[in-house]
Amino acid sequence: MLNAPLHAADPRPAPCVLSHRLRVFKTLRSDPWARPTRRYTRPPGRVRAPTARFNEAALEALLERGVAITLYTRRWPETRVQLIEPVMCNPLYIGRLWRDWGFARTVTGKIARTPPELVLSHERLLCCDVYRAGNGVHQVRLEECLRDESAFARRMVEWSPYHRYVLEMERQLYASPALRAVICDSKMVRDEIRDRFGVTEDKLRVIYNAVDSDVFSPQLRQQHRAAVRGQLGVAESATVFLIRSSEGREGAATAISALARLPRDTYLFVVGRDRGRGLYRRLAEELGIANRVALLGPQEDPRPFYGAADAFVLPTLYDPCPGAALEAMACGLPLVTSTKCGVAELVVEHDAGFVCPARDIDSLAWHMTTLTDAGARTTLGARAREAVLPLTPPAMTLQLVLLYRDLLAAAHAATAERG
Repeated sequence: MLNAPLHAADPRPAPCVLSHRLRVFKTLRSDPWARPTRRYTRPPGRVRAPTARFNEAALEALLERGVAITLYTRRWPETRVQLIEPVMCNPLYIGRLWRDWGFARTVTGKIARTPPELVLSHERLLCCDVYRAGNGVHQVRLEECLRDESAFARRMVEWSPYHRYVLEMERQLYASPALRAVICDSKMVRDEIRDRFGVTEDKLRVIYNAVDSDVFSPQLRQQHRAAVRGQLGVAESATVFLIRSSEGREGAATAISALARLPRDTYLFVVGRDRGRGLYRRLAEELGIANRVALLGPQEDPRPFYGAADAFVLPTLYDPCPGAALEAMACGLPLVTSTKCGVAELVVEHDAGFVCPARDIDSLAWHMTTLTDAGARTTLGARAREAVLPLTPPAMTLQLVLLYRDLLAAAHAATAERG
């Protein structure tokens, strides 16, 4: 295998589940909601996950507009946000079923005792007014992941108490009369929720994850390309594909298989904390391309690898709106992804790459071969960056804030009528 660059791996942060409770407590300026949100500069150090940055900016913007926020959490996350009232909900648990059920039960009980005007949840809670479907639709995720599995594997998932619990909670959540809005990370997720659960479109709001196109830009090529490639022994003239893989469903094995059908001057960099690295190493060795696959593991800062790459490949089984794909597009990298990736709709709309079924190695190899042409990469990469330029953190945060404004105003009016 290729030698990995000497970048320190970032330890995995402790998991944290969040539910937000919002209450208007005072009136500020005449219309504080409509003003642009503050642009926050990135502090020095590691690059945080895009979703974490996005959620934190939204909370800060709400605080600026006079919204009192109570955060229900199992553990207090790393955050710069101040003035948030934390409520720790950390019941004892063994296993993920007990973990999710216990947290939902505890939070629901606390909220019932002191009902707020608006409850936003990133978890499947029946007491929420607004649900952010950041993980997409669990039912669709299982179908895609199990499509080629054995009958025994499918039966084990069907019998799994955890998956049965999540599927039932998902069904009850979307049927709940309390649910007033669902924030969808992509049109793909919006359509899945509408078609599977009959939720009306007026409740489904598409707000993409944000990407900072100043932090992730084509300038990374000049800053990092030569150094990273030199450290890995990859020639400047070679074509490098990048994939970020953390959970196995991103399709790294498929990308390795496709690479074996490409010319010898093509390489694949695999970045991320994926437990399947041993499998990927053996697969690359069996295909005779171990010298063209770099398994780089988790990286504190992914930007040098965006700068060293020529294209981004993500044949994921299912992903509502992967931040890594948005970052790659902002860096001017053309994208090859799957039909069950939420970012595919941006790729198709802006002609910024290619889309194929997740397991179709032939189609994936064909599209990757097309991207060995420098002219094609330049054209498609420019379109990719143009596609995500509107998805700035201030713009996406403002969409969230305006949604909360409308919902809070309606809730406040209803409370006043009852009073």
